[in-house]
Parts: sequence; C-alpha cells; structure tokens
Amino acid sequence: MSVATVEGPETTTLPVIDFVAPIPGFPDDRRFVLVRLDDAGVLYSLTSVDTAGLRFLVVPPTQFFPDYEADIDDETLAALGVTDASDLLVLLVVTAGESGAGDATANLMAPIVLDQSSRRAVQLVLSHSGLPVRQKLMVA
Repeated sequence: MSVATVEGPETTTLPVIDFVAPIPGFPDDRRFVLVRLDDAGVLYSLTSVDTAGLRFLVVPPTQFFPDYEADIDDETLAALGVTDASDLLVLLVVTAGESGAGDATANLMAPIVLDQSSRRAVQLVLSHSGLPVRQKLMVA
C-alpha cells in the first residue's frame, strides 16, 4: 500500500486510495488521499496525488441523508475485489453553493465507494436509480 505526503498546516502522511477506474471527467487521476477537514468527521477532501489542486469535497451520507443506500452491484464488488459490502465506505461528492454552505448539494447518483481494507475505490454511477445529481444538503 502506498502513502502520500500532504502539505498544509501540518505535514501528514496518508494512505493512497487507488481508483480501479478513473472518476468520470478525470481520466489521468486515479490516486487520491482522503483528508478529514473537521473534527466531527463530516467533511473530507478527496485530494489527487498526481494533479496539484484537484480535490473533491465528500461527505458520508448518514449525516445528511440517513435513508440513503447505494445499490452496489456485483460488478462493482468484483472490481474492488470484495465479496462483502460491509467494509465499504460510501461517500457523496459535494458541490459548494454559490451563496455559501446553505446552497451546497450532494451527488446522490454517483457515490464514491471505497474498500477500507484494500484502499481501492470507484465512483459508482447509479444511472437508472432516479437519484438526483444535485440534492441540497440538509442536516438530518
């Protein structure tokens, strides 16, 4: 398992997350680190190891969408190399609002699915789910 050094107020070494397929729209970026941005563990930055400045804000869905469940298919489980979905972490990509945090939305249609033990991930596109790409964040 590889690690990357993250510069900031404190220099940190974090395990690298390897995407088994690139995030749509970012074909050259497959290696990221997950950086917690708050003490409560609600907001994270998924930061590219290979492209400076490329990062996505992500959140676990339970804080905002307690009933949210991503239907993880067998093909995705096979791509991640897992048979049991219980060790998978699901994260939602957040788009910051133009007027501030009150306008932030989460992409419910395309969650990031991460196998916590192998550090392999994929952005799962649930195209036939009817879930929105932009759902306003609301604390549950």
